[in-house]
Amino acid sequence: MAILYARRSWKLAGQIAADVFVVGWLFVWAALGLLVHSVIAAVAAPVGQAADAVQRVSQDFRSAADRAAQVPAVGDQLRRPFDDAVQRLDAVVVSAHQQVEVIERAALVLGWLTFVIPVLVVVLVWLPRRIRFAREAQAAQRLLDDQSDLDLFALRALATQPITRLVRVSPEPMVAWRSGDRQAINALADLELQRSGVRLTRRETPPGDG
Repeated sequence: MAILYARRSWKLAGQIAADVFVVGWLFVWAALGLLVHSVIAAVAAPVGQAADAVQRVSQDFRSAADRAAQVPAVGDQLRRPFDDAVQRLDAVVVSAHQQVEVIERAALVLGWLTFVIPVLVVVLVWLPRRIRFAREAQAAQRLLDDQSDLDLFALRALATQPITRLVRVSPEPMVAWRSGDRQAINALADLELQRSGVRLTRRETPPGDG
């Protein structure tokens, strides 16, 4: 089973706070992205309504042209101005529809960009750390299959942990490690395992580990 969080510590609190922040950040920018999309898309509404109105006028002119064409002898001449007006109005309708498509496409793109860019920036910082922690925790858990592996964690603690924490385990932690002091080795290993979120579950687990 993957270990996603550290043991109870300030690191665990930081992980939870970071996760909550990322989730909140995602929802905030999702809402802002939808807002940007709706605001820009709203600009297309009047243009679409104007296009519909012009199209209705064009249909009226087309009907008038058809009626004019029914006049004997001069019908073709009478309908010509109506036909010209219909062509111009149809061109306006086509142009208006194209503008609506451009506005709606811009609303969609800008809405997504408003959401994706801020979220991507945060996720690119947050996700690699979470993945790295999970991998290190999983690797540490595998190494705990054998009691002798605790020596490795103890040695790593000697190399990486602050001196102030080491001397709490033993006044001479290196001497304790070299002499095979099992209690000191377990305590040193536990210091290192805290960073990986892995908890010692054996009887040698140092006292006071909550």
